[in-house]
Amino acid sequence: MLTIPLIPAFCSPNASSTALPAIVLCHNPNSRSVVVLIALVVASLLYALYRRYTRISVSHILGPESESFFLGNLPELFQSQVGVPDFKYQRLYGDIVRLKGPFGEDRLLISDPKALQYIFHTSGYGFLKWPERTEISRILMGRGLLWADGEIHKRQRKVMLPGFGAPESKAFVPIFRRVGAELTAQWSDILASSIDQSAVLNVASWLSRATMDSIGEAAFDYQFGALANTNNEFMKAYFGLMSDTLGSPSKTSIFMQTILPVWALQLMSRYSRRRNLVHARHTANLANTVTTELVRSKADALLHGKGNKDILSLLVKANSSENASTRLTEEEMLAQMRTILLAGHETSATSMCWVLLEIARYPEVQKRLREEIRSTEQSIYARGGTDFMATDFDNMPYLSAVLKECMRIHPAVYQNYRYAAHDDILPLSTPIVTESGEKISKLPIPKGMKVILSIAAYNRNKEVFGDDAHIFNPDRWLQENGEKRGPTLGVYGNLLTFAGGVRTCIGWRFAILEMQALTIEIINNFELSLTPEIERLRREACLVMLPTLEGQQIEGENLPLRVTLASRD
Repeated sequence: MLTIPLIPAFCSPNASSTALPAIVLCHNPNSRSVVVLIALVVASLLYALYRRYTRISVSHILGPESESFFLGNLPELFQSQVGVPDFKYQRLYGDIVRLKGPFGEDRLLISDPKALQYIFHTSGYGFLKWPERTEISRILMGRGLLWADGEIHKRQRKVMLPGFGAPESKAFVPIFRRVGAELTAQWSDILASSIDQSAVLNVASWLSRATMDSIGEAAFDYQFGALANTNNEFMKAYFGLMSDTLGSPSKTSIFMQTILPVWALQLMSRYSRRRNLVHARHTANLANTVTTELVRSKADALLHGKGNKDILSLLVKANSSENASTRLTEEEMLAQMRTILLAGHETSATSMCWVLLEIARYPEVQKRLREEIRSTEQSIYARGGTDFMATDFDNMPYLSAVLKECMRIHPAVYQNYRYAAHDDILPLSTPIVTESGEKISKLPIPKGMKVILSIAAYNRNKEVFGDDAHIFNPDRWLQENGEKRGPTLGVYGNLLTFAGGVRTCIGWRFAILEMQALTIEIINNFELSLTPEIERLRREACLVMLPTLEGQQIEGENLPLRVTLASRD
């Protein structure tokens, strides 16, 4: 049989004239590059198809039908109020739900306790943040702790930990109490000037200003003056930032956020003239100006043997003692300050909003809590004390129960977003039934699989919190074994409100003590009740869960409650 060496003949000096086009192709470097490029593209496509049809699949897991080929179930997930899709899917399909992303991509919504324990605790950094979500963190807070992953996150966290220990956090209680007293004084002045000694206040705005003042003094030894000055430019920039930049995303925004590469998102964040991104850049510039001066002043004080006990001073000191290879860069240091500013004040203020809402909604809870506060107050005076201390908070079980229940029902951060760094197997608390009817207790997932960790759904998991998990009931925390059902996950009441494992919120102790101090001050002095506007209340999904009013979302956080002076016997 005659074999014709077609390809070699093209490049052979003895090739016939009929092979001329091929000879030209072989001697044209640009043409050869095109051929190589086409070959690489074809090979990449073939490999992608191979991976798609041979890699581990979760297509057999139950879940809702895709809303569209281009966006899957993402519009319902990101445009709904907090928890609405999570609770619906959990009720219909259980604690492991298959969702669709763009172009038919499979994703998982997870609220199974054992699977969450594996992801948060056992795997360490085996599940990384979605790149598009880290870009949101970078825009709002810089390349700090909430942006970082893997070894960078481990290095940053190590430097920051000394500022957030239990003794350090307890030392800030007098600051929290002082800010609470200033809030009380301003509310009392408003009530004194009203006809019926009563007023409807947007407590969300007041709490945001109070927590900004607390974080300023405790974290930076800096006076923002947010409570004293309503025209504070810094506070104006931060108030409404989350709802303006992340609230109610359009389908176009969801698609672009999901499909575009990170470098394209970075270009948009830097140059786009969209109102929300202009707001984010303006706030970032203000924060950088303030934090740059603060870091330099703290570093100068340390150089001269001086120093304070605020978080920034402790952070600068810890950073100076680290090896050069493990220290935070100046950019990272500023990013940590911006992270503390936004995450520290926003999540505490938001959590406090939901605490006051539930206290106003249940007068019997409010009455019982006030009785415990005043009983403890009398004990303090009897021992010769003048104010509440951190040790007093530990002896107030109903206060602890109310706060835990509010943070269970209303977690400030309601979802986390991760992807598998490698092929893995998720253990399950409860076996699930696949589409084929097979019952499985472990779920293999492929490298790159995107998962949505539903903190909102886990916090209402009936296997962990009982059949009444959707009902507000502080007494559940006063029952024996009320805090421990299911595997260990969270640092506070086994809730996931502060996440868990290597990703546990570094300021969780700070936040709880601040909330305890503010709740005591407000409920001791004021009586709260609902207003008709609460019927329009929304649990706005803006990375954190904000209270807004239907039709007024663009105005930012809004929680109108009626406030009156609490009577004393």
